[in-house]
Amino acid sequence: MLQESEHGKWTISSSDESTEENSDHEKPSTSALLPNGHGKNRGPQYPCSETRKVAHKRKASPAKFTEGSFLTEVSPAKKQRTSQEGLGWCLSSSDEEPEPESQPKDVKKEMVKEEKYDMPEDQLSCLRKDNNACSMSPKSEEHHEASGEVKGIWDLLNGRNPFRFFLTKVKGIKSKYNSGALHIKDILSPLFGTLVSSAQFNYCIDVGWLIRQYPQEFRKKPLLIVHGEKRESKAELIAQARPYENVSLCQAKLDIAFGTHHTKMMLLLYEEGLRVVIHTSNLIADDWYQKTQGIWLSPLYPRLPSGTPGSSGESVTNFKSDLISYLVSYNSPSLKEWVDIIQEHDLSETKVYLIGSTPGRYQGPQKEKWGHFRLRKLLKEHASPIPAQESWPIIGQFSSIGSMGADQSKWLCSEFQESLVALGNRAKTLARQDIPVHLVYPTVDNVRQSLEGYPAGGSLPYSMQTAQKQLWLHSYFHKWSAEVSGRSHAMPHIKTYMRASPDFQKIAWFLVTSANLSKAAWGALEKNGTQLMIRSYELGVLFLPSAFQLDTDYFHVKENFFSENQESVASFPVPYDLPLEQYGSKDRPWIWNIPYTKAPDTHGNMWVPS
Repeated sequence: MLQESEHGKWTISSSDESTEENSDHEKPSTSALLPNGHGKNRGPQYPCSETRKVAHKRKASPAKFTEGSFLTEVSPAKKQRTSQEGLGWCLSSSDEEPEPESQPKDVKKEMVKEEKYDMPEDQLSCLRKDNNACSMSPKSEEHHEASGEVKGIWDLLNGRNPFRFFLTKVKGIKSKYNSGALHIKDILSPLFGTLVSSAQFNYCIDVGWLIRQYPQEFRKKPLLIVHGEKRESKAELIAQARPYENVSLCQAKLDIAFGTHHTKMMLLLYEEGLRVVIHTSNLIADDWYQKTQGIWLSPLYPRLPSGTPGSSGESVTNFKSDLISYLVSYNSPSLKEWVDIIQEHDLSETKVYLIGSTPGRYQGPQKEKWGHFRLRKLLKEHASPIPAQESWPIIGQFSSIGSMGADQSKWLCSEFQESLVALGNRAKTLARQDIPVHLVYPTVDNVRQSLEGYPAGGSLPYSMQTAQKQLWLHSYFHKWSAEVSGRSHAMPHIKTYMRASPDFQKIAWFLVTSANLSKAAWGALEKNGTQLMIRSYELGVLFLPSAFQLDTDYFHVKENFFSENQESVASFPVPYDLPLEQYGSKDRPWIWNIPYTKAPDTHGNMWVPS
């Protein structure tokens, strides 16, 4: 179907005219799943999103950029659209988040177009010498290099990182920026415990790769994989797991349309105790290679004495009971076993609050158990009012964006903002419009100049169909920059939210989560505000000063994420640069399903999503 707007003409298929409203995630694509043995370039061997498959295709068959012209694979469908190529807004034949809300005719549209960017000289030099020399294409488990850093990591787990908040290791950056980071093989190392069994909760899963991340001696230990796949994607996951007798699958129920199982958590049972890991990475090689990802890794929870009630071993943050409630929401016999295991352990040393989302429609007190209402409740009960807090901005940083509605009053700066501005029960009610909202999302240039180049955009599934209906949102956007952690060129798949002081030297709270900026993840009010509807499973942890027994109502922002001279619990390691830098007049948010052909990425390639 041909459509025309101020962005130019572009083509979408009939599948793009779905009635989906809130999906922000990388919707599983089953169209590329083929019988085993068919096709040389069938793409990833795991159920995954359309955006990820496009990125995989572009890595396998890159569209090379040359001065003044370009060479690329051109599909028959692409050839039919050659008259539209120069417009910069040609869409691929699929879309992850169509949305039914119509934009009022009187809303002013902003011209969005593809820009030509200058390539930094060091990257141009690399390209001139040898395009292949610049490439850092991953090779499965080769991403992780064994090193002598184990003792340092062990030290981090035992005092040098009081928040137990980590980033994943990144290939291609200075070693000093990986000295306090973790790879999945570190997390599963026998140094962290003698594994008895484990459970992996995730969205996108490569079973074979996951098994290889476990040490050899643990690869036959019982492993439960909790997923949300359906139909062909589920069949593919079952086929992946079939060779491994120790692997069992648990399908999360997704009864509300367009929901996903987006939670990313590990439950690790050891002979010595139990550990919980809540993180932001999919269980695929690319997510642990050159992306910025976050991890919260719990202490080692000891087993309670025999005969101790299951309610014992609770923390001041009620983490144990909240984790059990989250697992019970799955209504799965497989997870009942893990509920019993958690009840047998002492989680009293936990200093973070759990914030989860589970699919459902909630009324009354049930609303406060999940999504942004859960965050609102915790901030009211456990955060303290701050002088002049109306000038403390809200910061949201994410890797995907759902449909926000025709203007900010529909959700972002109404119910969602109201939850994020809460600070204590006695705080005065503030006019929401008085509190700044800053959103961090990569620009096209951020992606183009990243370690992965344009394929990094496969993990940033913001679609043209959604973006063009909410151009008002882009005025809130700020660039990705992370010199503080050495990750400015490692595109973020981490999701974080916080409340910062006007000078960005302090934060009232910090949240790391799987939840992107969407109604599907956080929930949206229905029935005149009496009911909260959530589509997806999400999970994150909230850091509040009160849980760390600070004398102040805020954390100081740590000047260097990995520095060893600021290990005070009063200094929190924010993983990207503050203050933020707002988009310039030529900056555009990364949108995955349009071509970028006017300037090469760090590998000398273009982005042609077809």
